[in-house]
Amino acid sequence: MTGYTEHLIRVPDDLGIYARDYAPHGAKSGRTLVCLHGLTRNSADFDEFAPAMAARGHRVLAFDMRGRGRSGNDAQWQRYMPPTYAGDVAHCLTALNTGPCIFVGTSMGGLITMILAATAPQFILAAVLNDVGPVLNAAGIARISAYVGKTGPFASWDALKDAIKAAQGALFPGKDDAFWEKFARRTGRQRSDGQIEFAYDPAIARVFAEAPAGPAPDLRPLFSALAVKPVLVVRGADSDILVPEGVAEMRRLKPDLQVVEVPHVGHAPTLSEPEADQAIARFVAALGGNRL
Repeated sequence: MTGYTEHLIRVPDDLGIYARDYAPHGAKSGRTLVCLHGLTRNSADFDEFAPAMAARGHRVLAFDMRGRGRSGNDAQWQRYMPPTYAGDVAHCLTALNTGPCIFVGTSMGGLITMILAATAPQFILAAVLNDVGPVLNAAGIARISAYVGKTGPFASWDALKDAIKAAQGALFPGKDDAFWEKFARRTGRQRSDGQIEFAYDPAIARVFAEAPAGPAPDLRPLFSALAVKPVLVVRGADSDILVPEGVAEMRRLKPDLQVVEVPHVGHAPTLSEPEADQAIARFVAALGGNRL
């Protein structure tokens, strides 16, 4: 039993976009949560969070962006960009007839959410931004750029687990072997030759490698478009992506911003931590029942 049904939705350029669809349990809220993962991740990132929210009466959709997980790879790597992903999500939500949704965006998923707020605001009821905002720390971006595209292969699941722990152990201090095993299973896949690789198209790294030099684009107009909606920010206390100054700028742009910090976690919280889980549950409940 997976606890979800599966969709493969064809977007206009004929790529298939995969989604997990968790049905609500018990008293139905009428709300749909849309979970969008980070740069090198996939819908499995939410395999604890999504069932927990479904158990509270919400429908939960978790997508694989193009080039990740079970979605199709794009032969044109230049399209591996957040505006393309936002278009894919909008197309899929239209196909699924969801109405306005509560977005839960981790890292890149939060950037996609901000783009949708500017380009297709009818889909957004409210948003949870997980360790991301309009002002991102350059050191954290450089750290991510250094590893993206290095997909393997690895000789075994244990080898992948060990590689992940070596690279990211400082972001999740004190976690046991079971945590890292689960991390590897969420982010990897087994190839037909039995070897293991990260579950994404390495071509997504070309966007970083071939980006023109110069300052990062100003994302504050996108955040301002989202700021008219209720927004909760989840920040890892040790994050090198969303630093305190970034949160302060978000508060300046949106004084009623809600913020929760997850202790002893870097980029990015899994959202299964009690602090994150409880804050998101309260945030969603405060929005009231059923659709607008």
